[in-house]
Amino acid sequence: MKTARIKGSTTEYPIGKIVCLARNYVDHIRELGNETPERPVLFMKPATAVIGDGGIIRIPAFSRECHYEVELALLIGREGKDIPAEEALVHVAGYGVALDMTLRDVQNELKKKGLPWEIAKGFDTSCPLSEFVAIEGAGDPQTLRLRLEVNGEVRQDGTTDHMINPVRQIVSHVSSIFTLEPGDVILTGTPSGVGPVRSGDRLHAELVGLAGLSVVVA
Repeated sequence: MKTARIKGSTTEYPIGKIVCLARNYVDHIRELGNETPERPVLFMKPATAVIGDGGIIRIPAFSRECHYEVELALLIGREGKDIPAEEALVHVAGYGVALDMTLRDVQNELKKKGLPWEIAKGFDTSCPLSEFVAIEGAGDPQTLRLRLEVNGEVRQDGTTDHMINPVRQIVSHVSSIFTLEPGDVILTGTPSGVGPVRSGDRLHAELVGLAGLSVVVA
């Protein structure tokens, strides 16, 4: 069983569903040539996709193009359904940093056929995930900074104030579709700068000043 933990706490949350937002930063939409969605675009990852700090990303043999996407992760700590946006943070236990590893070649083929993305997004090791920090004292969720280095070179560096759908609205929207339960994780989209990884690459992701994560590609 995969679990999530708040730094400084002994409480562990069994990871449930991982709900992810696509196309939530304008610059990332532009770099991939996608249309800006009218409503949040959601997809899922299974808990078996999660690896922790020091983990190994294993690219499936059926893909030749795996991309990194650094994201703010939300850990749900309190159950809720149809949560009003103004009450959303009551249901969030912590913030962390995640990588949404994406088989871009597979995803592009699925998109052409109008098929779901889970094969490209939910494979084993596709969700490197840090420890979480309690939201108390972490500041406004729309002023957080995300940063990713690949082999020591900065590839992504963005702030959550560039989100199309802010954190409170994300939690509210997701809860209108799925009941949120303690241990659920929401990935909130990636800023621009995504790109491919290759065997031997070392990735270091940060929610700057709060949480970090280092992984290697097999």
